[in-house]
Amino acid sequence: MDGAPYPEEFRVAVEQLRAARLRPEILCEEMPAPQRIAPYASALSGDVTVGGEDVATGRLVLLHDPAGNDAWEGTFRCVAYARADLDPELSGDPLLAEVAWTWLLEALDAHGATFSAPSGTVTTVSSQSFGAMADEPGTAQVEIRASWTPAGSLTAHTEAWGELLCTAAGLPPVPDGVTAMPSRRGQRGQA
Repeated sequence: MDGAPYPEEFRVAVEQLRAARLRPEILCEEMPAPQRIAPYASALSGDVTVGGEDVATGRLVLLHDPAGNDAWEGTFRCVAYARADLDPELSGDPLLAEVAWTWLLEALDAHGATFSAPSGTVTTVSSQSFGAMADEPGTAQVEIRASWTPAGSLTAHTEAWGELLCTAAGLPPVPDGVTAMPSRRGQRGQA
């Protein structure tokens, strides 16, 4: 964004994204944003690591169209993606998709992130090996793809996305009254 003529409203929103305080288990960094969806975009990627193992990954894209977008019901849109490994036994739970969707809504609510026009999908994938690979353990993942029109500070929306990643990874919530330490933002790929 340096030196380019971005609208002030978008510059402020991107600074709010950058100001988010995420849990220390999340490595968060800026990444290239899609260029054809909206006139202005910014994106973050995040990986949740526990005990040296990546247990969840995701992206948060902020889109901005100063002219507005009828489908968004506003001039900004958050687009989130979260993927996490699951216990294979959970992948067959018929309520898993509904529960995973509530993880997003509850995270937004918990962070005071006001929004409208939410939409998205939850996909569960499981695999089991056979034949010569029969000794391989089964695997399962949940993927949450969502978008919503944010209102207010984008910091709250970014922090909610971070919470969604941690919840999908199975991490316990941070107790009330405890403030998350800053994440390890920018440790990879930045000088």
